[in-house]
Amino acid sequence: MKIICIGQNYSEHNKEMKFTPSGTAPVFFMKGENALVRNGDPFFYPDFSKEVHHEIEIVLKISKTGKNIDRKFAHKYFDELTVGIDFTARDLQAEAKKKGQPWELAKAFDYSAPVGKFIPKTDFVNVYTIPFHLDINGTTIQTGNTRDLLNQFDVLIEYVSKFVTLKMGDLLFTGTPAGVGPVSIGDKLEGYIGIEKLLECNVR
Repeated sequence: MKIICIGQNYSEHNKEMKFTPSGTAPVFFMKGENALVRNGDPFFYPDFSKEVHHEIEIVLKISKTGKNIDRKFAHKYFDELTVGIDFTARDLQAEAKKKGQPWELAKAFDYSAPVGKFIPKTDFVNVYTIPFHLDINGTTIQTGNTRDLLNQFDVLIEYVSKFVTLKMGDLLFTGTPAGVGPVSIGDKLEGYIGIEKLLECNVR
């Protein structure tokens, strides 16, 4: 199982991070299985960072193996989805940017990808208008809707599968909306699709 994460996929998040995408093609990076945190398990704040940020995202679970998937067939390659958090060591990321280095230290560290309970795609009338949000300590901090994705699910699956074979059980994080920010030890994070809570994670 691998975790594939899409970056720069919401325009308002790009603005808050002062990103200027250089084109329309999706941007993606990888996390290993070591990053996965299952629903209800804690996130352990790493000792190598002083600025870990939350990034709530819709996550697709790949349901069958595919390579060079045509966009019109992409919907057949996932049947469940949820919310997840792409934890980012923002201080390490900023240093990597300055040096022109890859972001793995900031993105792919242990426990950096909590994932909620998956629900069937068939529960949704339209997966391209899904509202989701993140609460921290009972206050809503991040909100998003899949209608605002710059590259929708079918585009992402088509593009990523050109480079990386998608396999059953792989997870595709589809990008974060605006509102990212730091977490602290003791915080309680809860991720929702609509009014249904799918993810709970305490920072320790």
